[in-house]
Amino acid sequence: MVQKDFVQGYETEIKYQKHMIANLGRWFTLFSLITGIAIVLLYFFHINRSLISVAAIALFVLGLLGMMLFGYGIYKGRQNVGKVIDAFENKLAAKNAH
Repeated sequence: MVQKDFVQGYETEIKYQKHMIANLGRWFTLFSLITGIAIVLLYFFHINRSLISVAAIALFVLGLLGMMLFGYGIYKGRQNVGKVIDAFENKLAAKNAH
């Protein structure tokens, strides 16, 4: 029974972390969309320095920073899932060796 709880606990943790990485991916997509909208606004309003042009630059910077932040979170999250899987496999192999 302890072995089953051990395996189930790790599987639950891995599943949860993968779900959180998927959520970060959705946020990354949102900020990518914001950056794309800003690029389109800059393309159409780059000639005159209007309020729209300034807002587009601000959106571009915000979108770019958001993409960098969530991209880094996804990168570190995937590394963490790999570490959890490795730790699980090592502990499982150690338990089976005894």
